[in-house]
Amino acid sequence: MAASARWQPFYFSTFAESANIMKEVSIKNKKARFEYELIDKYTAGLMLNGGEIKSIRLGKASIVEAYCFFKNDELWIKGMHVSPYEPASYNNENPIRDRKLLLTRDELEKLQKALKNKGLTIVPLIIYLSQSGYAKIDVALARGKKIHDKRDDLQAKDDKRAMDRAMKR
Repeated sequence: MAASARWQPFYFSTFAESANIMKEVSIKNKKARFEYELIDKYTAGLMLNGGEIKSIRLGKASIVEAYCFFKNDELWIKGMHVSPYEPASYNNENPIRDRKLLLTRDELEKLQKALKNKGLTIVPLIIYLSQSGYAKIDVALARGKKIHDKRDDLQAKDDKRAMDRAMKR
């Protein structure tokens, strides 16, 4: 046996396994695509504390009731719930606190101009971890759907499911 084949520290396989777990973390807002017509999509960074990023890596966060707003020309997310990471500290942050989103100045100005139109909002779509391990969030400029639009989407989804079933037979 060659010397290089014998020398394999145990932590390499553990690190590879943890890297695969990190890449698979994605927290979705499934209701957003049903409730809103998505106009434009952006990827933003999240400003988090150490315990919060650890909770997100474990998948313990929710953006179902979250929305974005501007405060002092900065984009913030409100209503995003990140469960406290228990081993971190005894004085964890508020799980529903407002968190700052990191976008370029051009993107922020474009979003601010677009929000002046009536009926538009910014909704979070998905939180994931980038290749470098940073938490990223996809947000979309969106317009609320009417009830008949939602019915049309449900009908199209049911028709597609029925056609897929018929093709399998």
